[in-house]
Amino acid sequence: MADMIDIRIDSAKLTAALRRLIASGRDLTPAMRRAAGIMHDAVEENFEEEGRPKWKSLAASTIKQRAKDGSWPGKVLQRRGNLARSITRHYDADSAVVGTNLVYAAIHQLGGQAGRGRKVKIPARPYLELTRDDEDAIEKSFAKFLGEAVG
Repeated sequence: MADMIDIRIDSAKLTAALRRLIASGRDLTPAMRRAAGIMHDAVEENFEEEGRPKWKSLAASTIKQRAKDGSWPGKVLQRRGNLARSITRHYDADSAVVGTNLVYAAIHQLGGQAGRGRKVKIPARPYLELTRDDEDAIEKSFAKFLGEAVG
C-alpha cells in the first residue's frame, strides 16, 4: 500500500466546536462533504496554476523529451493528465480526505530520487496543498454548519 499524505487544518477553536457537535450526536457528514469539496477544488486549482506557490519548472531535458513525444508545450505534472484526473475525495461523519492511489504520486508531492539507479532528482511539486485561503474557506464552511446546527 502506498504511503498516505495527511493534510490537517490546526484550529483549536474549530476543533473544540466540532468536538462539542460530535458529543451532541450531530451527524457531521454534510460538513465533511463540503470540506472534501473545497479541498478537491484546491487541488484542481493547484494543477491549473501549476502550484500555489508556483512549482519548479521542468528540467531542460524533460522539456526536450516532452517536445519530442508531442506533450510539450504543456503543463507541469500534466503530461497526459493522469495524476490530475486520479484525485478523489472521500468523506464520512468523521473525516474528509482528498488523495490519489497512483504509485508515482508521492514522488511528485514530496520530491526525491527516481529512475534507474535513483539517479534523477525530482523536485517536490506539492499538488495536495492548501493555501491559507483554502483553509479559511473550510473553517467558514464548518462555522456555517455549526451555526445551522445550533441556530
